[in-house]
Amino acid sequence: MRKPFIAANWKMNKLVEEASIYGEALVEKIKKEKIDLNKVDVAVCTPYIHMAALKVVFMLRNIKVGAQNMHFETSGAFTGEISPTMLKDMGIECCIIGHSERRQYFNETDEDCAKKVKAAIAYNIQPILCVGEVLDDRESGRHKEVVANMLKASLENVTGTEMLKTVIAYEPVWAIGTGKTASSEQANEMAAHIRDVIAEKYGQDIADLTIIQYGGSVTPDNIKELMSMSDIDGALVGGAALDVDKFVSIVNFNPEIVGGNIKAVPINRK
Repeated sequence: MRKPFIAANWKMNKLVEEASIYGEALVEKIKKEKIDLNKVDVAVCTPYIHMAALKVVFMLRNIKVGAQNMHFETSGAFTGEISPTMLKDMGIECCIIGHSERRQYFNETDEDCAKKVKAAIAYNIQPILCVGEVLDDRESGRHKEVVANMLKASLENVTGTEMLKTVIAYEPVWAIGTGKTASSEQANEMAAHIRDVIAEKYGQDIADLTIIQYGGSVTPDNIKELMSMSDIDGALVGGAALDVDKFVSIVNFNPEIVGGNIKAVPINRK
């Protein structure tokens, strides 16, 4: 059985004090909600300036601190970049790779992502590899082909053993930060397709063990239905993750699975 994995992507948000306050509140609210972190993996992927503080706040709490990007080289003349060795030295446990905003605004390619995935795994940093189609691809019916090509290129040199350490995040670009979301059926159809592509390359056993997240306007209102789908194992959460209460609600997507408190349902008395 695949363990659910909910990751926050703060993007370029929060000042240092805000990050520390959020981290402390997250620890307390997860404890208050009685969420069992042995049953669900939780990560907060932050700007680099917040990582050290959150590592201290999350110490011994079983909450991962992640990065939003990294270079594939270990050192050198790459102004403004951060290396996998630097992240490893800070105890960073996972890293988002190939997010659509990195591809759109910084011209990252599948080839860049392939190098970054290999570098992350080499330093025991779990890559969260993002793939997804734009609206034109979806409307033209090419969305499955586009995502399959992205996946194959980004995993080109990844071995089966390394694939078991890799998370895939399906993020339909047209649903990121727009308030739109793919239907649960659309998201699950693509997640199943991604699993099929992985099975073709690595075999069904590895595909069945691969964690596939959905990312694209995830909220407390849609997370339970998304997580009820057969091939969706988690979420990469953007805007809603900036609010600690919303993020905890997303983590506690199904108390029967994660062990959290069951919310009382108001009785409609007529």
